[in-house]
This record gives sequence, structure tokens and C-alpha cells, in this order.
Amino acid sequence: MRSIKRELLSCLAISALVFTGAYSWGRPFVERASGPARALAQEPQPQQPPQDQAKSATFTGTIVRDGDMFVLHDSSGQVYKLDDTQRAKPFEDKTVKVSGQLDTEAKLIHVDTIEGVEA
Repeated sequence: MRSIKRELLSCLAISALVFTGAYSWGRPFVERASGPARALAQEPQPQQPPQDQAKSATFTGTIVRDGDMFVLHDSSGQVYKLDDTQRAKPFEDKTVKVSGQLDTEAKLIHVDTIEGVEA
């Protein structure tokens, strides 16, 4: 009986150490925000896309597989990732016209449409 109590006590002590370490480590285990930072964290802010991302554009090039995703190689040598794998898959290794919104920082096109182009 004494050894069970001893083991239970040692498990409790180890658990307390683990939780203390997680708490002192901070995020992602425990969010410690107070005052204005806490108020900002709780109120979602409406997100507006940057001006260059809000407009749809058209890109012409060849769709090529790059690992799990597809990319568009245009005639100037630029490479853009495509966010819609299902729409891009039938056009692999073909010349296409892609319309969508460009995320310039990520070099990612949010695809609206993909059309084949006669070469």
C-alpha cells in the first residue's frame, strides 16, 4: 500500500512539473495576454486584401506539376503557384490562360478559371 501511495505521489509531482514547465514556456500551450493585447486578441479584425490582390488578372503559360501542386510557367520565365490543383490537373503540360487574383508575396494565383489555348 505504501509503494502505491509513493508512486501516486511521484506521478503527481511529475505532472505538476510538466504543467509548470508548459505554463512557463508560454505559447502554444498557454496564451498569456492581458490588458489591451488581450482585447485585441479577442476581437477579430476585418481583413481587407491589399490593393494589388483585389483585382483579377489573366496569365498565359504552361502548367507543370511541381511535387503535389501545379505551377504556371509564363513566357517571361516567371513561375506562379496555382491554388486549385483539381482544375489545373487536366491541363498539365499544356498552354493555358489562367484568370485569377495574384498574391504577389507568395507568387500564388487564386484561380478563377483555366482555359486551354491553341499553341
